Amino acid sequence: MTAPAPPRFDEPWQAQLFALTVALSEAGHFSWPDWAQAFGATLKRHGADRALDGEADYYAAWLETLEALLDTGGFAGREEAGRIRAAWEEAYLTTPHGAPVRLRSA
Repeated sequence: MTAPAPPRFDEPWQAQLFALTVALSEAGHFSWPDWAQAFGATLKRHGADRALDGEADYYAAWLETLEALLDTGGFAGREEAGRIRAAWEEAYLTTPHGAPVRLRSA
């Protein structure tokens, strides 16, 4: 029997998202079967309107699912995640090319 192919990552954040999800599951924050069920539901919902591309759509659904599990588990609320995402986006957009991206101190 041949080993399954490793996941395909088009961008570093996708690999980081995958690793974070695995680490949170292994730490007991949610079970992998619960993850798979929630992710499948997200993919189904996303694919109801149009065909998914299997790349960017896949990881957008992955991120949405992880955020939902962290919210319902009480680990990180959606509002908090939104504030952090907005802060990273601002930092990314205002950082000169080639410089490290850093969040401003609160």
